[in-house]
Amino acid sequence: MSATRYTYLGPEGTFTEAALRKLPEAATRELVPMVSVPAALDAVRSGDAAGALVPIENSVEGGVTATLDELATGEPLMIYREVLYPITFALLARPGTKLSDIKTVTGHPVSQPQVRNWLAANLPDALWESAASNADGARLVQEGRFDAAFAGIFAAATYGLEPLVTDIHDAENAETRFVLVGRPARPAAPTGADKTSVVIWLGEDHPGALLELLQEFAVRGVNLMLIQSRPTGAGIGNYCFAVDAEGHVSERRVGEALMGLRRIAPKVRFLGSYPRAGVAVSDVREARAGTTDGEFMAAADWLARVQDGRF
Repeated sequence: MSATRYTYLGPEGTFTEAALRKLPEAATRELVPMVSVPAALDAVRSGDAAGALVPIENSVEGGVTATLDELATGEPLMIYREVLYPITFALLARPGTKLSDIKTVTGHPVSQPQVRNWLAANLPDALWESAASNADGARLVQEGRFDAAFAGIFAAATYGLEPLVTDIHDAENAETRFVLVGRPARPAAPTGADKTSVVIWLGEDHPGALLELLQEFAVRGVNLMLIQSRPTGAGIGNYCFAVDAEGHVSERRVGEALMGLRRIAPKVRFLGSYPRAGVAVSDVREARAGTTDGEFMAAADWLARVQDGRF
């Protein structure tokens, strides 16, 4: 395995690359752009890279399905870090282009809903066609295949383009969550401000089936931060659920919730316990009464005494 190589959704100049460069360790790694999320993750699976940074959630569009599906299927991988990156777009075009010259625009499909209102107000007749990434859209503009691309302003220099308009966004404070993914290993020690991600497969469909899964978290006081259904490919009505929960797998309440899920769900895939980006330990709410590690241990000690006849 190449311990010095990280892959990311490329080409050069993507928001993913910008987010990856926020990680301190990126300064000492070879950063290799890949053509797709599956390609970036497969490089980790094959041992060609130690990690891959990929987008997993957008505050406007929700979960990034390509990443969720790749993590739910295939050879298991594990999330080690997350990065939050603010998203604002620039309209990039070849030098000399005027706004009135633009008839075709491109960008990543997830970008379109984030600039739809701006497009309607400023370029209502422009034809949109999606690109593999925002940076790839910039490359296509450089090649003359489109008039302009929505991308990060940092992509302009890479592709010899000029920003016609900057700071474009329909939603204030939009951001994308990226995750650093590697091969499975022992999770890092808890920090006190952690997140645990799993994928849960729904068993036999019946009234309350999803509720039964969620109750495993609720009765133990584990707060859920994300739940998103994804088709399993086994036919209409067959779903798995990507779930992010507060806490670390080493905490008793989280660990017991996962054990409960493992008993009642046909399949549970652990995706990792890792620090929450942008959250200090002081900002984390206290565990609900009856759900702390100490209270779980006290209950276990009581049961042991009962079983030994020492009550």
